[in-house]
Amino acid sequence: QVQLVESGGGLVQPGGSLRLSCAASGRTFSPWNMGWFRQAPGKEREFVAAIRWGGTIDYTNSVKGRFTISGDNAKNTLYLQMNSLKAEDTAVYYCARAAGGDLRKPGTYQYWGQGTQVTVSS
Repeated sequence: QVQLVESGGGLVQPGGSLRLSCAASGRTFSPWNMGWFRQAPGKEREFVAAIRWGGTIDYTNSVKGRFTISGDNAKNTLYLQMNSLKAEDTAVYYCARAAGGDLRKPGTYQYWGQGTQVTVSS
């Protein structure tokens, strides 16, 4: 079993930055693939970014050049650095872990965190 806990969300003005963290505990020694998703009110959960065990990184087009996903294996922690935030980035952000497969699809992931709210507003 794996537990994921997100933190770092909050209220930020347009153009600002936030760094989200996702701390993993439990069975963390297995090879892992991690992703970030977000869900705005009334919308489906959407893919944001993912990093594979081998280091391959993928982003959805709307965040390329603004968001950076990274991981610290020693701390069992995943990060999402978000810069140049826009109002449309407002959502609950979730981290998730998958054994493999298409990391852009929510159904691929076996474990999810509880989410952290990010609100971009002036």
